Amino acid sequence: MDPLEDVLALLGTRAHLSTGMTAGGSWAVRFEPPDGVKFNSIRRGRCLLGVEGLTAPIPLAEGDCFLLTHPLAFTLSSDPHTVPVDAEPLWSAARGRLPHVGDGVDTLITGGRFSFGDRARELLLDGLPPVIHVPAETGEASAVRWALGQIDAELRGRPIGSTLVAEHLAVVMLIHVLRLHLAREPRAVSGWLAGLADPVVAAALRSMHSRPAHPWTVAELARAGAVSRSTLAARFKDTVGLGPLDYLTRWRIELASRRLRMGDDTLATIALAVGYGSESALSTAFKRITGLSPREYRRRRAGTALVSAAVAASPSPASQAGG
Repeated sequence: MDPLEDVLALLGTRAHLSTGMTAGGSWAVRFEPPDGVKFNSIRRGRCLLGVEGLTAPIPLAEGDCFLLTHPLAFTLSSDPHTVPVDAEPLWSAARGRLPHVGDGVDTLITGGRFSFGDRARELLLDGLPPVIHVPAETGEASAVRWALGQIDAELRGRPIGSTLVAEHLAVVMLIHVLRLHLAREPRAVSGWLAGLADPVVAAALRSMHSRPAHPWTVAELARAGAVSRSTLAARFKDTVGLGPLDYLTRWRIELASRRLRMGDDTLATIALAVGYGSESALSTAFKRITGLSPREYRRRRAGTALVSAAVAASPSPASQAGG
């Protein structure tokens, strides 16, 4: 199993597409910090991306896209001097039509966001820089451009199932952006993501993710990368921040946590599935990593799920403007 596929599947990654916007002349729109990961693509024209906490705006040209991986307020604008308007009133006033700001329509921006499970920040997002910018002129970005073009085609033509297809294509785009970023700037990521850019560490990660219940040893994992035990241990710790077997323990606990949240398997069944010979062995490791016993974790998650269901069933305010 590929580690990136594993983590995205564990987190329940979903894409949510917004209506986009048009703009012209002098304009600026400010967006509140997004829930999840925000993405935008410049389909026509150009603009500036300003992100809270970053010193200089990022120029975006036609065909560029970006991911905003941290919950930071951001501004899209024609220039750095125009006073921005808030996005939410702009989207509310559009009443389902394409929001517009400024004079003319020389700029067209599409976008949306990705939502994840509640472990996304620690497992994935904290290992990424706040902004990932993919310029259209980057030769390796052809797959990203293809996915964005297909999304546009689905949303313009509106064939049967177009929304679902477009959302799946957006997840495809996300994977291509992460691949491209890992290849282009491997030192800009941390944790297991950084390990994917190191062929030796990546071989060990793939082995553990393909068979998490296997009683792996450092020697076996080193053979997967064709290096010595000491070389693997040092490179894994330097890159990922944990030793290989410590990483394996944490990944097993993530898998066990998902089964505790999502199903009603017994602890003994879960223990065997994730590589522990007994319920007590799982409980010891689980409490050491999470601070809770598996049973306490399941009880707390069940209570949280009931509260979430009640909130979802109640009337909610208008959703955040999409950009």
